[in-house]
Amino acid sequence: MSYFVHPQAICESSQIGDGTRVWAFAHVLPGARIGADCNICDHVFVENDVSIGNRVTIKCGVQVWDGVTLEDDVFIGPNVTFTNDGFPRSKHYPERFAVTRVCAGASIGANATILPGVTIGRSAMIGAGSVVVRSVPANAVVVGNPAKITGYAGHDARDRTRPVEFDLGGDRNPQIRLTEVAGVSLHRLPLVQDMRGDLSVGEFERSVPFQPRRYFLVFDVPSGEVRGEHAHRSCKQFLVCVRGSVSVIADDGRNRIEAVLDAPNLGILLPEMTWGVQYKYSRDAVLLVFASEYYDADEYIRDYAEFLALAAQRRPAQV
Repeated sequence: MSYFVHPQAICESSQIGDGTRVWAFAHVLPGARIGADCNICDHVFVENDVSIGNRVTIKCGVQVWDGVTLEDDVFIGPNVTFTNDGFPRSKHYPERFAVTRVCAGASIGANATILPGVTIGRSAMIGAGSVVVRSVPANAVVVGNPAKITGYAGHDARDRTRPVEFDLGGDRNPQIRLTEVAGVSLHRLPLVQDMRGDLSVGEFERSVPFQPRRYFLVFDVPSGEVRGEHAHRSCKQFLVCVRGSVSVIADDGRNRIEAVLDAPNLGILLPEMTWGVQYKYSRDAVLLVFASEYYDADEYIRDYAEFLALAAQRRPAQV
C-alpha cells in the first residue's frame, strides 16, 4: 500500500490517499475517506461518514464524527471537539446528523469546540479554546465563547489584514489614495467646518467616480455582526460611514486590505469583482452605500471559492 499505518493504529478504511500517515492509537472506520499526504496523529478517531481532503493535518486527541468534511490543506489542532447532534440524548439518534464543513486552508486551534451544522470558510482561523456556534466567513479570525470575529487573515493567511491608514495630508482638499487591491481607492471628500455645523460634499462622476442608480443605508447592526460577504459582477459601490465607524475588507483574489471608515468625509471605492466585507460596526454606525447599478440578485457572487475562480479567469496571462 502507498500510505503508512502505525502497527498500533486501526485503519479499517481502504479509501486512503498516497503518502498519508496514520499514527499510533488512531482508529479510522471503514466508510471514512482520507486524501493524500495527510497526517493523522495519535489518538485520533475518524467515523464512517467523514470526508477528509488532501494535505490535512489532524493533531492528537481529535474525534471526527459522522457528517464532518475537512477540505484540502485544513489544520486541526490538538483536542479539537467536533459535534454533530444539536440535541443529543442517550440512545436517541437523529434521522441524519448535521453536516459540518471546514473549507480549504482553514485552521482550528487547540481545544476549540465546533457546534453541529456550521461551515468554517476558506482560510479562516479559529482561535484556541473558541466555541464556534455559527458559520465563519472566509478568511475571518474568530476567538472566544461564543466565537466572534476579531479580524481577517492576510492574503498569505499567516498574518492578519492590517487597517490601511487615511493619511492623506493636513489640508482639507479632496484626495484619493490608491491601494494594492485592484481598483480599490480611499477617498477624502471635502470638509467644510463652521460654527453652525460641519458639511461634507461629494459630486457624482467626480468625487464619486460613477453615476449611481441606487443607494442604501445600513444601520442598527449589532457590533458582532458581519455584512457584505459578496462580490458584484458589474456593480461598483462607494461607501461612506456618515455616522460612527465600520471596518471594510476589500479583496481582489490576490491582495486584501482593511479600511476603517470613521469620519463622514472618508469613503472607499469598491469596483466590480471585489469581494467586500463590512464588520466592527460601532453601535451608532450608519453606512451609506452608492451603487452604480439597480438591484439584481443574479449579479451577486456569494461564494468565495466561486469568486476566486472568476477573479483568476479575469487576470491577464503571465508572460
